[in-house]
Amino acid sequence: MKKFLVTITAAMIGSASLVVPIMSAPAAAAVNDQDPTAFITSLGDQAFSVLRSGDRAAAKAQFRTLLSQHFAIDAIGERLIRRWSAQITPAQKAEYKAAIPTFIIGTYADNLWDYSHASLKVIRSAPAGSGVNVTTQVQKPGGQPITAVWSVAKIGSGYKVTNLTVANINLAVTQGQDFDAIIQRKGIDGLIAMMKARG
Repeated sequence: MKKFLVTITAAMIGSASLVVPIMSAPAAAAVNDQDPTAFITSLGDQAFSVLRSGDRAAAKAQFRTLLSQHFAIDAIGERLIRRWSAQITPAQKAEYKAAIPTFIIGTYADNLWDYSHASLKVIRSAPAGSGVNVTTQVQKPGGQPITAVWSVAKIGSGYKVTNLTVANINLAVTQGQDFDAIIQRKGIDGLIAMMKARG
């Protein structure tokens, strides 16, 4: 399950993901962010295409681009440490925000390759609060399909991923609990140091 969370997270987020695209500008523009269903379908197609390239270093860079363009990284990051916001200095917050993309990629990149031949199928979409939940199934050859619900919202001129729930496990809640445990033991500086080391 963690491997899949990582795969999808990198594919979306994000995050926050990566700087120098390995694909041409037209390929990068293939993600349709104007319709929730088309957005997740095209984002999934591009993410799995990156995995199939076989070049791990270049793929990490492309995932960073996907994250930065199509995930609401700042909002996701704020949610993960919301309960600690009153105790965090502006300098710490800046360091934390800068560390998120690298943390995500560093944590999950090595597990992504297990899904290089997986496929993503949209099952349905439905309004959810101010956004839309897009339910998908990810099928890995020889494995059982995994249900993933992508929470997306219109941010600026297009849709972005704001959260992900895989097999009823809420990614933001789970990661937030992990961060809480680290902050309780080591403080926000300890969390940031761990995130940087993971990248």
